[in-house]
Amino acid sequence: MLAPYRSVLSTPGAKAFSVAGLLGRLPLSTVSLGIVLLVAHRTGSYAEAGALTAVYMVATAVSSPLMARLIDSRGQHRVLVPATVGFASGILGLTVTVELDVPAPVPHLFALLAGTLYPPVGACVRARWTHVLRDDPSLHTAFSFEAVVDEVIFMTGPVLVAVLATQVHELAGLLTVVVVAVVGVCWLATLRATEPPLATVPQARHGVEPLRWRWLAPMVVTAACLGSLFGATEVATVAFARNEHHEPLTGVLLAIWAFGSLIAGVVTGAVRARSSVLARYRVGALMMAVAMCPLPFVGNVFVLAGALFLAGFAISPTLVASISLIEVNVPASRLTEGITWLSTGIGFGVAPGAAIAGRLVDDVGASAGYYVPVVSGLLAAGVALSTGSSRDVAVGVLEDA
Repeated sequence: MLAPYRSVLSTPGAKAFSVAGLLGRLPLSTVSLGIVLLVAHRTGSYAEAGALTAVYMVATAVSSPLMARLIDSRGQHRVLVPATVGFASGILGLTVTVELDVPAPVPHLFALLAGTLYPPVGACVRARWTHVLRDDPSLHTAFSFEAVVDEVIFMTGPVLVAVLATQVHELAGLLTVVVVAVVGVCWLATLRATEPPLATVPQARHGVEPLRWRWLAPMVVTAACLGSLFGATEVATVAFARNEHHEPLTGVLLAIWAFGSLIAGVVTGAVRARSSVLARYRVGALMMAVAMCPLPFVGNVFVLAGALFLAGFAISPTLVASISLIEVNVPASRLTEGITWLSTGIGFGVAPGAAIAGRLVDDVGASAGYYVPVVSGLLAAGVALSTGSSRDVAVGVLEDA
């Protein structure tokens, strides 16, 4: 089963840029938690912690497509290093101002700076895979491998930050993340041999090729629905575990969910795809919607663990198919931006999903929070099933990738 992964990782330069990308992506699963732990420890205010986290996350979601477009037009090596230095400066400024009890809005401005300048590292890595494996069927395996890497980051990153912040020093978590991210991104920027070249194809009238929003817009909407699903599931799981007097198991339950996705990602990359990219995308979204349906009806945390594990199996295949569909339909000169729009959609969906689930938990009960991921999953499946047409088949965009 692992032979396809050994094959793609034997591609010259692949191991280096994938490991560098792993290090550079650590902030994805850690910065928001690190901010909460730091601010809550120093001020005792979870409201302030949530506000700073929201500023950081919204800034990242808004700026990522613009950053990705800049990377596509100027090159990774020219953009990644200064952007990461700015990100690190923002996090350092935030930690210092919180430690010194500097009043708002100064810490918020540093959170804004950090979020705005954090580069879309995952999209950069996937763009490199597309460059080195152009038109190679193993690109599907490469995307699956990166989905597995994402799950590893989301399983281990929060644990690392929580341990450092609670057992070493409240600053240790965030500062470690900054150091690791700077090392990873700067290393990635130096790997020029695998960096995608700047576009050399004729450009559209305004200087850039169109992103084909007829295809991309529904995918971003689907991604936002999935983001709502992710955010709501996390909130509902925290509430359910607390309601069942098993609060220490919260992290374990979420890790089990991610572990299911990790296993599915490994299997997805090891099996040669026999259906079209669009078909895999639609089936994945539908599977995720179905997998969410049992959650409002589970009776205890042990049944919930099993349900989350099974639900996780739909995550990686859906995200892998999404990125493959982007790779097929977005111009090569704007691939990083296209992939980043998916992340932006997910980012915009997380906050409202979490907020609505939280309100249902407060007003109705812990299990009621799971109705949000059910509805979000059904909406995502509906939009995904409506994506594409017979005309698309004629022009060849449904070919395997």
